[in-house]
Amino acid sequence: MQFTIQPASSDDVSTLMALRTEAEDWLRARGSDQWSDREIGGRAIAKWRTAIDDGRTWVIRDEARDVTVGTVSRGPVDRDFWSDSDRPESAFYLYKLIISRSTAGAGLGSLVLDWACRVAALEGREWVRIDCWRTATELQRYYERLGFEHVRTESPAHRKSGWLGQRSSSLILNHHDAIRPVTDRERVRG
Repeated sequence: MQFTIQPASSDDVSTLMALRTEAEDWLRARGSDQWSDREIGGRAIAKWRTAIDDGRTWVIRDEARDVTVGTVSRGPVDRDFWSDSDRPESAFYLYKLIISRSTAGAGLGSLVLDWACRVAALEGREWVRIDCWRTATELQRYYERLGFEHVRTESPAHRKSGWLGQRSSSLILNHHDAIRPVTDRERVRG
């Protein structure tokens, strides 16, 4: 499969909401409480629009099927978890990596993580950092299999997340170009 990644636009909001809802339903069916605080309605749409307007959200498309199959966002350092001693400027902070169940098992998550590492390295950042829900042990193991090291677990009372991991921006696990950034010229034509 060949995938592309490009900045999301406001036209993508309904697709992003559908991806999030699909992920929430799948997690719940597996007995996970990850994302059990459903993101619906105006507040969720406003959060997506803000991230899109800030240039922090991308969509991943399956070129052969001409369909969006995932999304990923980046964000600022989350001060509930990362402190000045972590050198927050040294990292790319990855959020909301969601892959459609129709593409599950194709290794797309690993490709997106490689893409994030490449972006981080181009920006001179040493790490790609994530946080997961403290109870999401299966997801934590997934990230560890993909090169993330557990840094520590934080437990602020007002948050369910707090398992902190990071991966060196120099770690690329897939040595092929199965995910390709879409250029500005291609977006204008499309």
